[in-house]
Amino acid sequence: MDKPGNAFNVMKAEDSPGFLLWQVTTLWHRAIKKALDEIDLTHPQFVLLASLLWLSKTKASITQIDLSHHSKIDPMTTSTIIKTLLRKGLVERQEHETDTRAKSVTLTENGIAISRQAVQIINKVDDDFFTGLGKDVKDFNGMLVGLLGRNKI
Repeated sequence: MDKPGNAFNVMKAEDSPGFLLWQVTTLWHRAIKKALDEIDLTHPQFVLLASLLWLSKTKASITQIDLSHHSKIDPMTTSTIIKTLLRKGLVERQEHETDTRAKSVTLTENGIAISRQAVQIINKVDDDFFTGLGKDVKDFNGMLVGLLGRNKI
């Protein structure tokens, strides 16, 4: 009888980059969730608010598709999260100036304040979480950017 463990292409679980990424991501998500619970935001809500804050530095009109592309959150989920942020009074949505099929999304004054507060909270979480990488954090970021560039799903 074939043993179930023979399905793997690695000898040890810690030799699997996907499994290691899963474990690290899970721990990081726990830290993010705990920190954002204090200001009543979920991680995906934060990502869209932070993306909106970031993109608003250089773009006058930001669409839901812009947010989806920037955050890598699929368009349907982006739409659902935007609806929640609308109910919370953190964003406003209106018809796009030139594209009648698109909606522009902007932060409200309260949305700007909460976004800035959340960014500061997450900066601290990231600093604490990734401090073990020391000066290797730039190399780590470069590897992640490389993976993003090669894996367009």
